[in-house]
Amino acid sequence: MDNIRAKLVQCFRSVFPALSPAEIERATQASVREWDSVAAITLVNVIEEEVGITVDFDRLAELDSFDKILEYLREEVPQ
Repeated sequence: MDNIRAKLVQCFRSVFPALSPAEIERATQASVREWDSVAAITLVNVIEEEVGITVDFDRLAELDSFDKILEYLREEVPQ
């Protein structure tokens, strides 16, 4: 597992502790009942702290799944 993916899994685990590791990697706003607007902001805050970036809030609406967030982080986080 690459470093960005591992950090993102940890962020999801922090915000959605009831999800299994397999559920985390398949998570979408539609599939996770707890992923409401408050959880989305909380998740972004946790990601920003863990990864050390500022998420573009104009793109927040499109970051609605683990995969989309991972793709975004791979574009934004210096390697």
